[in-house]
Amino acid sequence: MALRKLAFATARILVSFFAMSLLVHPAMSQDVLRVPQLTDIATFDPDNGFEIGAMSAINNVYEGLVEYQPGTVTIVGRLAKTWRISGDGLEYVFDLVEGVKFHDGSAMTADDVATSFERRRDGGLALSYFLANVAKIEATSPLTLKVVLKRAQPSFLDSLASPWGPKVISPRALARHDASDRASNWLNEHADGTGPYALAEFSRGDRYVLKRNNNYWGRKAFFEEVQIPVIPDISQQLLQLRSGDIDAVPTGYPIAQLSGLPDGLTITSTMSVSLYTLFAKPGSPLEDSEIRDAILTAVNPAIWSQDVFGQYATVAKSIYPNVVLNPNAPIIFPTNIDRAKEIIARKGPVNLVIGLHSAATGYQLVSNLLITQLASIGVKATAYSLPPGAAFNLKDATVQPDLLLTIAGPDAADPENQAKAFFTKNAPVNFFGRYIDEADQLISEAGELAAGSTRNALYERAGQLIFDAGIAIPLVEVQDIVVHTDQIHDLGLRPVYPPGNIDFGSIRR
Repeated sequence: MALRKLAFATARILVSFFAMSLLVHPAMSQDVLRVPQLTDIATFDPDNGFEIGAMSAINNVYEGLVEYQPGTVTIVGRLAKTWRISGDGLEYVFDLVEGVKFHDGSAMTADDVATSFERRRDGGLALSYFLANVAKIEATSPLTLKVVLKRAQPSFLDSLASPWGPKVISPRALARHDASDRASNWLNEHADGTGPYALAEFSRGDRYVLKRNNNYWGRKAFFEEVQIPVIPDISQQLLQLRSGDIDAVPTGYPIAQLSGLPDGLTITSTMSVSLYTLFAKPGSPLEDSEIRDAILTAVNPAIWSQDVFGQYATVAKSIYPNVVLNPNAPIIFPTNIDRAKEIIARKGPVNLVIGLHSAATGYQLVSNLLITQLASIGVKATAYSLPPGAAFNLKDATVQPDLLLTIAGPDAADPENQAKAFFTKNAPVNFFGRYIDEADQLISEAGELAAGSTRNALYERAGQLIFDAGIAIPLVEVQDIVVHTDQIHDLGLRPVYPPGNIDFGSIRR
């Protein structure tokens, strides 16, 4: 009996000691996922901002009709379970999932989807261009939506599947918070969607918190809460990952350190549309065909790609990411270094200024290698980081670098989304405003064709013309690399998403 009392007392002491230890050193909850961002969120409005780091949060709070399957560019249903396309390619009919509710508790109908799409199309918002070709949006039944296009657009489903594609917002929230601005001001820091998570806290510059939607229509998210602290210093992220204060470094982990990760850390990577590209301004030294040949010889990515990115990058084959278009005849860089030196010696001196899209580590590493390679043939090159957003205004800038080093990734996995974003006459991200009439015509013809060899050949020919003219020089495609604790898996990375955008709805511990 005495032994039983002693054992019972000992057990109580151990339980009390364990409880006290939790108060002193609280264990991190298994129900909380902690993933930092390097930059702040400008807006949480899914129609009005080209957010990069925040896509994970926005696309787990809001949903579209379709999406890309993780790890691929295959389009699958999300809020639409099936769809039909008319023979002329002008009408799309979507059958919606039953039982979907907004975070405000109201049931989603086809009318609600139409309201969201009309806001995107007609609101003059940053992402309105996604639906610029839509002539009519109507609910033909409570769970059937019909979309009529102005012209056939084979890339339309890709635009809907884009991470920046149209999402469904509660019409009650839109109406309640419309201050003659289509609720844009309210949506900057608030949300009401249908996704597996709801926005619970928006502390600008500090952190964001998502709470699991326990009434979600699909597979429930594993984590009850996702905490997204803003940690702009990558070295601080590395320290916090190693100390267990965060669960992942979604982007920016030093490539050189990937081969020697500490115990307990691992890598998830997938193909990506992150295509490092050089764009040349009008009147740069590259307009001389011989000098251009010499420079191409020096910057040939086959020489330096592995030094910068190791096994996590491949040499570009065309102006399009390989996952978007795999060309039959990849572009070819000249390789005769002696001839390149002779050209520069005869034509020189040649000086180049390279503008970097940002101060991100990847741009610094690539530019350093480019400067070294150019020096090897007698070209003096310097580089500097552009202020945030300045790359998008270079066309009208008084002072322009000779070359812009940027990541030219499309917003969807169709070649049209790449070509018409960067390379045509009125492309929104045509950095220096350069284009070729013949290439524009080829791109226009291709945009009316369904995916296939004929369409691809037109895009490929247009890309070759742009490369041959020195307008754009594709360099390397870099994988999406996330370093995280080995306790989590199923990160749901998608090639078209900006790097590091984990799918919080799919990830598990």
